[in-house]
Amino acid sequence: MTTTFTLNGSIHHADTSPGTTLMDYLRMQGLASVKHGCETGECGACTVLVDDKSMNACLLLLPVVEGTTVETVESLGDHESLHRIQEQFLSEGATQCGYCTPAMIMSVESLVRRNPKPSQADIRDALAGTLCRCTGYVKPVIAAEKASARLREDS
Repeated sequence: MTTTFTLNGSIHHADTSPGTTLMDYLRMQGLASVKHGCETGECGACTVLVDDKSMNACLLLLPVVEGTTVETVESLGDHESLHRIQEQFLSEGATQCGYCTPAMIMSVESLVRRNPKPSQADIRDALAGTLCRCTGYVKPVIAAEKASARLREDS
């Protein structure tokens, strides 16, 4: 079965079995930011954006993304040029072990695209879908607040 969608700015024609999940496909493409966690949508470690909305890639069969735009954290920035959200997560020490960090960053990115000036409650709600055992969410919330302010300044 062939599924055509845009992945991080490039058109992909994925020829896979109908039961392949988006997470499995993305991992096969070498996108290490999409973490293999629970496979049940509980942990949020595989969070990506599908048409700007944060979604768990482990719950999406690949044919569901036909015609959509899928983004992983790799689309935001790289080691040479970090995205504002990535910068703030690093500067605030919000990364801890790093396992959930890409998912948190994508959740914040989805939020600020819809709401450029999110409240702390909005940020906490956006991050609620990603389980983190290290940070206690305090530093990620602060990082998200500062990143949204910097993104508004950039606009």
